[in-house]
Amino acid sequence: MTADRPGVPPGPDTPATGATTPVPDEAADWRGVATEGAEDLSASAGVFLRGRSRRLLRELLGPHRRALWVLFATILVQNLAWLAGPLLIGVGIDVAVPALLDGDAGPLVWTTLAMVAAACLDAALRYRFLIGSGQVGQEVLLTLRRRVLRHVQSLPLAFHERYTSGKTISRLTSDVEALAELLDEGLNGLLTALFSIVGIGLVLLVLDLPLGLVALLGFPALYWLARWFQRNSTIAYRRTRETVAALIVQFTETFGGIRAVQAFRREPRNDALHAALNEENRQSHDQAFWLIAVFIPAVTMIANLVTVAVLGYGALRVMDGDLAVGVLVSFLLYLRRFFDPLQDIAMFYNSYQSANAALEKLSGVLEEASTVPEPVDPLPLPHARGELTFDRVRFGYGETTVLPEFDLVVPAGQTVALVGATGAGKSTLARLIARFYDPDGGQVRLDGVPLDRVTDAELRRAVVMVTQESYLFSGSIADNISFGRPEATRAEIEAAATAIGAHGFITALPEGYDTDVRKRGGRLSAGQRQLVSFARAFLADPAVLVLDEATSSLDVPSERLVQAALQTLLADRTAVIIAHRLSTVEVADRVLVMEAGRLVEDGAPADLVAGRGRFADLHRAWADSLV
Repeated sequence: MTADRPGVPPGPDTPATGATTPVPDEAADWRGVATEGAEDLSASAGVFLRGRSRRLLRELLGPHRRALWVLFATILVQNLAWLAGPLLIGVGIDVAVPALLDGDAGPLVWTTLAMVAAACLDAALRYRFLIGSGQVGQEVLLTLRRRVLRHVQSLPLAFHERYTSGKTISRLTSDVEALAELLDEGLNGLLTALFSIVGIGLVLLVLDLPLGLVALLGFPALYWLARWFQRNSTIAYRRTRETVAALIVQFTETFGGIRAVQAFRREPRNDALHAALNEENRQSHDQAFWLIAVFIPAVTMIANLVTVAVLGYGALRVMDGDLAVGVLVSFLLYLRRFFDPLQDIAMFYNSYQSANAALEKLSGVLEEASTVPEPVDPLPLPHARGELTFDRVRFGYGETTVLPEFDLVVPAGQTVALVGATGAGKSTLARLIARFYDPDGGQVRLDGVPLDRVTDAELRRAVVMVTQESYLFSGSIADNISFGRPEATRAEIEAAATAIGAHGFITALPEGYDTDVRKRGGRLSAGQRQLVSFARAFLADPAVLVLDEATSSLDVPSERLVQAALQTLLADRTAVIIAHRLSTVEVADRVLVMEAGRLVEDGAPADLVAGRGRFADLHRAWADSLV
């Protein structure tokens, strides 16, 4: 499976050019990635929102409770005005027309004026409802988008390592849009339909009870049809949400790894996989459309049969003089209005099913608890000095133990280099220092204060990590340097760049510090991006600086340039350097050699090089590689 994912080389049984047809299970794997973390609710959710979805909906609608009651009253009065039309037509036929034949035009005038007034009130209230519901809907969506983004950003690294960027994008796009469709169109149709059905049902029974009972003969068939549609559409519309999410995840990860895709000629494979997922999406929508295609004509057929029965029975009673013509006309008009909203409810149900599935996934994301929560009783850390202590720290990823029991003290102001084979636990230490994770046992302390007792704001001021990625955001160089300290002045930004040695190349760019670095800093070289990230860290002025393979992607000239910047960056602060290049290690006061989560050597670089241990062997191998 992994051999066919973007950015992973083909396996021995997979041609490098890519197969023309994806493995059948592979599309299912991507669908599983897209829906991971959300239960398969198709069999159990039914029509109603689950508990966490209801809670989220209440929280979103709570601030708009008063506006919703106003909208409810508006749509109620609007429907009453809308229902007056057929009744006034019947009055016109049975009262106004005979009066006009007798020379009295008054009833006809008053009936006409009443119909005009009802139509104007209907239009005005409908306009007010649509404007108000649209405003409430957009405010709810705005709150939801901001809440999801804020929450996802606050979740720790562990969440983002298992929850792909494609899934996050799916939550913020297709799932929010499904809810937007419900709020923009569905609720309006639902409320109108419900008021119409209940109101017209009462009017029919009051207008003429025998005809009303005849009309009720179609209800058993309608009920059975509605239940059939509900059961099947629940499954169908959840499947459409799953297939859309799978498409977004696959699309996002394909283009996120486009360099690897093109380097390994994976375009045919990805195209075939996308085609398979797209076909599943088409089939799921075909099933949903088929349900609509059966439901709506079936409702129309039942409505026509009931109308024929009412017309036949009503005509016989009119001929017998037992029923007025105007009453029969009003009844038939109301009957037509009674069945039409049932189709609107069907369309609402489609939107509702999509929104229900989307709301369930969104509420699932929002209920993700942080594995590194803010402390309930934080301890102050106003002026961090930078002393780091690992006290019997145990940590692992899942069932894999990385640090069995680790002890270490790094005095404030000391520069420590961590070296060792891949998997020795170096990056894990860095992540624990930055509190991307909390240890499974023991404590990590900064100036004697456990990191889990320090507020996130104070910790981020005290500890900064610079990685080999040197991630830059679209925007100016000045904005990227001030990323960790947005309030910095232009003079402070330029001073930081000058101290690091980046001022020269920045001022040589077309717009200097205002030059747009473009996506991921693509306008700059690897060495220039690293210098900008160093200037960013220098400006943030942390007490503890962690460099995780910060120079591993640089060529020799760029590395020499960056090495000079390191001398400035590391001065007067605690620094932990993780590096495979021993040229970077030379600036350290102390070298720690790690193996299987334990320290096997600890000393000054010169002392370890002169010895016969692992670091001396590594240093000799590195020196030989330079010859």
